[in-house]
Amino acid sequence: MKRRVVVTGMGAVTPIGNSVDAFWSGIREGRVGIGPITKFDTSGYRVKIAAEVRDFDPKQSMDFKAARRMEPFAQYAVAAAKEALAQSGLELEKEDPYRVGVIIGSGIGGLGSMEREYQKLLEKGPSRVNPLLVPLMITNMAAGNVAIQLGCRGKCTSVVTACATGTHSIGDAFRAIQCGDAEVMFAGGAESAVTPVGVAGFTALTALSESSDPRRASIPFDRERGGFVIGEGAGVVLLEELEHAKARGARILAEVAGYGATCDAYHITSPLEDGSGAAKAMTLAMEEAGITPAQVDYINAHGTGTHHNDLFETRAIKLALGADAGKVKINSTKSMIGHLLGAAGGVEFIVCVKALEEGFLHQTVGTRETDPECDLDYCIGAPVQRQITYALTDSLGFGGHNAALLIKRYA
Repeated sequence: MKRRVVVTGMGAVTPIGNSVDAFWSGIREGRVGIGPITKFDTSGYRVKIAAEVRDFDPKQSMDFKAARRMEPFAQYAVAAAKEALAQSGLELEKEDPYRVGVIIGSGIGGLGSMEREYQKLLEKGPSRVNPLLVPLMITNMAAGNVAIQLGCRGKCTSVVTACATGTHSIGDAFRAIQCGDAEVMFAGGAESAVTPVGVAGFTALTALSESSDPRRASIPFDRERGGFVIGEGAGVVLLEELEHAKARGARILAEVAGYGATCDAYHITSPLEDGSGAAKAMTLAMEEAGITPAQVDYINAHGTGTHHNDLFETRAIKLALGADAGKVKINSTKSMIGHLLGAAGGVEFIVCVKALEEGFLHQTVGTRETDPECDLDYCIGAPVQRQITYALTDSLGFGGHNAALLIKRYA
């Protein structure tokens, strides 16, 4: 039998709050964390808004020297992991460090450091490039720095599956505990790609919303949607084997019950038009959990606000849930915090756990009139208060990557 896996800690750095409590308060209030880009001069850019992390002080989570050796995405990951550890009450010094692992990914990594050092290379020559450029830039440094900061000496890897990174990371950590590779895993995603090249690249791809109205920029499933809003942050959860958590008297927040991962093998940016790849990931998660589509109470959708994603994801949900698709409550957290890319799945997993705890399903803020072909219940107009037992979250990444996690109320 596979070992059961539970959630005992969570940490978040987001555009509407730099802790889980602050983030969740913003979610309950329907706060939108989108505004003018402050990280660089947007003169000449068609896109001038993003969902930036604000008022983040890395010195609250690590010493100054350590912070200087990390790009923001890694700083966010460390801060979120330490918050998750604090909530869990786990005393790492009492654990076998080789049984505590980390799987935290980033879709893009330290793009800002690459931009800065490339400019330095052009202006001042190769001898002036920062000797720490490579360890600042590479995507695995979110996981590596968390492991170094916390002393985790078990399995430590970094998933990179674009916008599905956070969900795959939690799914792979779930698997690591299930099969006995670890007792405890820190898992999730981190991102800080609100940079000149990051925004220019996604703009050139025609993926970003060019709206100047923060409340009408990220509008998933809306008939007027025009792209996603780039965001940044981190979402990290602490997963434990059930008996390990019970033995130390941990407060269990939720149970991870199923995981599905597939590939569309179709296109570098577009999901399969019939949604079959994403649907299969959801079906696999439900099958592992041993539940039927009728038992799914809530879906936290990928819901980016791009034309293709929202339409094809709607088709995927219909394929996966069949006749029950119209009964399930669906929302998109990206309507408030934009698209956190590799961090999105980690933060959206946290929303699912909080929804299971409090029975609060947030509104898809800003969305007014849905696309005629996006005809499911996306929590438009107001949040929903409803006790739920099973929550499903799905993520779709460039390259055709699909991931789904089934989370249930622990009992």
